[in-house]
Amino acid sequence: MKKRLLTMSLLALVALAGCGTKEPAESTESADVPVVKVGVMPSTDNMPLIVAHEQGFDKKHGVEIDLQTFKSGKDRDAAFQSGAVDGINADLVGVAAYLQGGMDVKITSATYGQFDLIAPSDIQSVSELKGKDVIVLKNQGPEYAVDKILEKSEMSNADVSIVDVPQVPSRVELLQNNQAAAAILPEPFVTMTKSQGMTNLGSTRDIGLNPFVLCFTDDVIEEKSEALQGMYDAYNEAVDWMKNNDKSAYIQLFIDEIGFPETLKDEIKVPDYPHASPATEDDIVSAFDWAKEKGILKTEIQPKDVLSDVYFK
Repeated sequence: MKKRLLTMSLLALVALAGCGTKEPAESTESADVPVVKVGVMPSTDNMPLIVAHEQGFDKKHGVEIDLQTFKSGKDRDAAFQSGAVDGINADLVGVAAYLQGGMDVKITSATYGQFDLIAPSDIQSVSELKGKDVIVLKNQGPEYAVDKILEKSEMSNADVSIVDVPQVPSRVELLQNNQAAAAILPEPFVTMTKSQGMTNLGSTRDIGLNPFVLCFTDDVIEEKSEALQGMYDAYNEAVDWMKNNDKSAYIQLFIDEIGFPETLKDEIKVPDYPHASPATEDDIVSAFDWAKEKGILKTEIQPKDVLSDVYFK
């Protein structure tokens, strides 16, 4: 029964992704309230931005936050490259790819996301993955996360068989059918699989790694610097508001905006969101070094070259 509920939830999420993707909206920007359009995937690290807009903190700080949610990273990236969105919530491996592709991109902050390595219930430790299939999205943030989680257990990707499965629901289905030993997943799939008794072998946050960032083009940072400052002020106010209010005041947003199944409403764990903070040099160096090893990044780029001081002086 539980497996059937999870399968139904997965199908609902796939349907939501297929029909609920926002097309880039017509700009409502005015001289009084500039709009900052951010391309995102459904993810818990968007929540402070969502709350900032829902509670009107963005307008209070002189900006309108317009989150454009996409069903795939390729669609999000295409919108970014075409200028349909001002910036995106991405991972540092993706940033390395944008830079290698010639985009003038700067990192304005870290965000509070994570990837988790999930296994069927009969696997209880990372060491048990040796020689088995581990599902990722290759040459992108999810594979980077797996490599670093393996590294913490004194293993490498050579110790496992890395399998490329781009669609997250397909990764979950393979786990359900015992066709893989582990898969790297984002929320809400982490909560969904854990509710079925699967094992969480660790996350990027557990190992002190944060590859998630907000980034914007140089032109947007120059043209909308005050709006971006207002966006981060609204972000921080949203974080404080969430800390000072019971989660019942905003938990429905996790269902409506991120895709958690209604049936798991009581099991949603709200992250302890901190105020916005800059991406660390260690995180950038780690991700860029990995990207160079994979041939994704072929030039030498230092953290100072990609960090914007638009908000963190």
